[in-house]
Amino acid sequence: MPLYCFDTNVFIEPWNKYYRPDLVPDYWEYIADLGLQNIVFCPEEVEKEIHRQKDDLSEWLKVNKHIVKGITPEIQRKVREVLKLYPALINVGKGRSMADPWVIAHAWQEKCVVVTKETPAGNDAKCRIPDVCKHLRIDCVDDFEFVRREKIKFQKM
Repeated sequence: MPLYCFDTNVFIEPWNKYYRPDLVPDYWEYIADLGLQNIVFCPEEVEKEIHRQKDDLSEWLKVNKHIVKGITPEIQRKVREVLKLYPALINVGKGRSMADPWVIAHAWQEKCVVVTKETPAGNDAKCRIPDVCKHLRIDCVDDFEFVRREKIKFQKM
């Protein structure tokens, strides 16, 4: 069974738009359960990005802390490799995409699938997660493909 590493936007966008917990609570129960089964996780840096907003998603992640994976020396080495190869992946001046190298490093180290809402930039000057994953041969999908692959079904209430 594949292992999935979630990017920040795979939590924020569905939570606020199409899988809102008041409309599709099953989705968030699936994610929490898949986290307990060690099928789904996010890096600590994704957790930090989510906790910047003191909102319901942040509270949900606090309750479901089991989804968050810590940083190991191996992951730190992979992050350095990723940033050496793709320095344009993060925008330090604007504080954006700070979790991106961590998502990629975890997936690269653990040979898992990246789940992100990002689309490829298509050039090295402005690379995004899918661009780096393609170059590193890491499987990268969006959350809809993740739902298809895991055969997640929503129940009528």
